[in-house]
Amino acid sequence: MGKVEGGMKCVKYLLFVFNFIFWLMGSFVLAVGLWLRFDPETVSLLSGNKAPDTFFLGVYILIGAGSLIMLVGFFGCCGAVRESQCLLGSFFACLLIIFGAEVAAGVFGFLNKDKIIEDVQNFYTKTYNENSNGTLILSYQKVLNCCGSKSSPCAEPETKDCETGIKDFFDSKLFIIGYVGIGIAGVMIIGMIFSMVLCCAIRNSREVI
Repeated sequence: MGKVEGGMKCVKYLLFVFNFIFWLMGSFVLAVGLWLRFDPETVSLLSGNKAPDTFFLGVYILIGAGSLIMLVGFFGCCGAVRESQCLLGSFFACLLIIFGAEVAAGVFGFLNKDKIIEDVQNFYTKTYNENSNGTLILSYQKVLNCCGSKSSPCAEPETKDCETGIKDFFDSKLFIIGYVGIGIAGVMIIGMIFSMVLCCAIRNSREVI
């Protein structure tokens, strides 16, 4: 069986290193997803019976993507070391699928960002109108450092209303998801290029043999 030599050997080890980094990125994405899901502040704001679950839907996608990236990174390492066209081709296909899914999820998140925030604001307003001193309302006020609502302003003028606090809080969380997604997409493009170059080199070396 022919082995790649020269510059392609360098590509082989670069791809191995890339896949190891890719695996680490998958671990990081998984960790971020789990943090967003079990973050006490976030959970306390969305723990009501009728709380909107759109935000957590995006978090579950992030957790699934992180787990899949770790698995794909592992198989990519094996494909690079073994110089297996089958594993490298499968690695490329998986990256392409993940990339497409990530773009779709990113577009969905971007288009629905305002709706997610609006749903949480409406949930807060409805709960506040029902019981302004309830445990959930007190959790919102404590976590967001806010008071009252736009229709019932707080007695302290320097304290922001909770609808504004909700917008600021979830904007920061959604930006974290967005930045992580953009970083992964860039790394995946590099991985697809490396895997195709190495796969073609392996095929050519075997044809020569």
